[in-house]
Amino acid sequence: MQEPKDKNITLREASELPAVADWKDELQQKLKSKKPTVFLDYDGCLSPIVKDPAKAVLSEEMKSVLQELAKVCKVAVVSGRDRQNVQNLVNLDMLYYAGSHGFDITGPDGMSAEPGGAKEALPALDRSEQELQELIGNIAGAQVERKRYAIAVHYRNVADEEVDKVRNAVDEVLSNHKELKKGLGKKIIELKPNLDWHKGKAVLWLMEAIGLKEEEVVPMYIGDDITDEDAFATLQGRGITILVGEHDDKTAADYSLEDVEDVRAFLSDLTQTIKQNQNV
Repeated sequence: MQEPKDKNITLREASELPAVADWKDELQQKLKSKKPTVFLDYDGCLSPIVKDPAKAVLSEEMKSVLQELAKVCKVAVVSGRDRQNVQNLVNLDMLYYAGSHGFDITGPDGMSAEPGGAKEALPALDRSEQELQELIGNIAGAQVERKRYAIAVHYRNVADEEVDKVRNAVDEVLSNHKELKKGLGKKIIELKPNLDWHKGKAVLWLMEAIGLKEEEVVPMYIGDDITDEDAFATLQGRGITILVGEHDDKTAADYSLEDVEDVRAFLSDLTQTIKQNQNV
């Protein structure tokens, strides 16, 4: 799949999105002639967002649902987390994993690639990590999380009056490293390689690498955060995109789900729909 050029993106408030349950029949109709390929964010989608990212554990129920879904279609987890980290959390060999917003991708049968050209940004990330620790290491609740191809600055647990200090520190560090750019998420600011690469491009790259043809599959992306908007926009009009909950910006998603439990139930229903269509 090639990325569309000069595409006009429709944006709506999350509250304006139709609920998946209200459009179940339409979705099933779309899947009668094509099989879905399912892309999922991790935090806030497969596991609830928690104060400590290390404790965002995948439930056994969700893991079982993913395992059954992967038996009937291709499934990929696309996360801002390090690829190895999210792969360890999910721990299912039949899935594809795109970590660091798609800069690091692995999959079954030995698939391993680092598309996007992020390696050249590693020295800048190393220096920025040290500078951030010096600037905000003494701010209570602030966390500098180094990933291979990004640095996540968490301020969920920072006192309101200290949040601006964290934001200003990130801006100061970014001003010293033109190789990096800012990314926003839920109570997170990220420093990422200043490259034209994001989750949407990673989805297209992965579909091509797997050998999936647009006329044969329906790409389906489910996510909850601002970083998932690139994938929603990329797939708008050519796939099915679902926002879980809401975030601070307008969204390019098609439909909505309320929470992680709704995602689990939807994926379970999707598995049954695919089996019925295939007469499995």
